[in-house]
Amino acid sequence: MNITPDRYDAIVVGVGGMGSATVYRLAERGLDVLGIERFDVPHTHGSSHGSTRIVRLTQPEDPSYVPLARAAYDNWAELERQTGRTLITRTGSIHASAPEAELFTDARQSVETHGIEHEILTGATVNERFPGYDLPSEYRAVYQPDGGFVDCEQAVIAHVEAAHEAGATVRARERVLDWREARNGVRLKTDKGVYEADDVVFTTGAWTGDILPEIAHELTPVRRIMAWFQPKKPDWFQPETLPVFSLAGERGNGYGFPVHDVPGFKFGREPALPNAVDPDEMPPEPTAAEEELHREFADAYFPDGGGPTLRLRTCVYTASTDGHFVLGSHPNRDGVHVAAGFTGHGFKFTAVIGDVLADFVVNGTTDHTVELHRIERLLNANE
Repeated sequence: MNITPDRYDAIVVGVGGMGSATVYRLAERGLDVLGIERFDVPHTHGSSHGSTRIVRLTQPEDPSYVPLARAAYDNWAELERQTGRTLITRTGSIHASAPEAELFTDARQSVETHGIEHEILTGATVNERFPGYDLPSEYRAVYQPDGGFVDCEQAVIAHVEAAHEAGATVRARERVLDWREARNGVRLKTDKGVYEADDVVFTTGAWTGDILPEIAHELTPVRRIMAWFQPKKPDWFQPETLPVFSLAGERGNGYGFPVHDVPGFKFGREPALPNAVDPDEMPPEPTAAEEELHREFADAYFPDGGGPTLRLRTCVYTASTDGHFVLGSHPNRDGVHVAAGFTGHGFKFTAVIGDVLADFVVNGTTDHTVELHRIERLLNANE
């Protein structure tokens, strides 16, 4: 029996953070767009849940991230105006470590290279100004006043809402079973139908290696824990009093947020070794040992935030081998585009990644600063 497929200009597979933004930006440019999501919109199986994600102009990963971060800030503001939703909360951002450690030196380089407003603070000054912190006095920190957080679930909802207004279709609880390049584009078979399009964009997170096996060994799904503890002194852990942070310390590396949505101090501790997982078989519940590791971190650096546990959640992100993103048009597959490998520091760029991918679909290239992230580097490494 021959099935006539539904036809679109572009299909986006995976409607989480990156996918929702891409569906919107493609539809905004006048394309007939379908977004397909195997779970709910939004959902808790990937990298786009847990209430908050850090936004920041300080980019210790590489100074070339800064122009992309600035563009993302502009797009977040535009999305807020369009949807009437408050997505960004500015708290300031702290990057702190021993003075000679890479986190501090690289953070300082990024803001100095691009002339970004900032202050260099000692650990003692951070503790005095923001009493929720208890850093070693000799630590150094880059404080940047524009940092803060984005409500990640609301961001997905806002992008889908804007996409609907632009004419896009989003189908949730529909799983892609197979796809192939076709004579007139790309054909996808799901558990509910068959679709064709001129272009397909895979924003499939931890499942990208299953879809594009030629880059699978460059992408590692990693399980992470998010913790919310009741603050002992709640006033010290509000958006007005606690900047978001990235911290590299002797008692562990971590990141965190003031209270938002859930009445708790939210933070995560970096594992000593990446906890690689199969996203379909990932243990869903944090363990008592993982809870204790997070409590040790809070006790060391945020003792007044370490009251009773309120909530623990797992998430999965996809780490690339070099820590940078995987973006662009596949050079060996016509009409195939990808965004993956955001390595735990990508959500802040969601609002601009949609633009970048729309550029690749419509124009074949982009003016955004993404040279460090192009997919070709992974494919060339395999030749």
